[in-house]
Amino acid sequence: MEDLIKNLTSQLNIDEGQATGGLGLLLKLAQDKLDLGDFSKITSIVGSDNINTLLSKAPNPESSGGLMGALGGLASSLGASKLGSLATLSAGFKQLNMGSDTLSSFGRIVVAHLKNEGGDDVKAAIKKFLG
Repeated sequence: MEDLIKNLTSQLNIDEGQATGGLGLLLKLAQDKLDLGDFSKITSIVGSDNINTLLSKAPNPESSGGLMGALGGLASSLGASKLGSLATLSAGFKQLNMGSDTLSSFGRIVVAHLKNEGGDDVKAAIKKFLG
């Protein structure tokens, strides 16, 4: 995981707190969207201790009362889970002082790392998560 965090900080010009918080946000979304079996494939790469640490570093955009968190909750309640997820991620990245442009690059780096480390099983889980 240290390699991924170093990669994120150097490629995106962000600090370690932003990298761990953003990674926690993505993992929280994966945990919410995937069944236990698929999420365990990601956990096997990241490590269960690391997962818990990263999840604890993720901001909670829906509890902030911000517009993006509210939009994410509304979109999810209307069945637009991808839109709701994107709004929630965007709000969380904003809380970490990163813009939506960073979110796209951040996601690509994390997905590439997970696919590289986990092979076909993890690729299938990520496809379900990002669907």
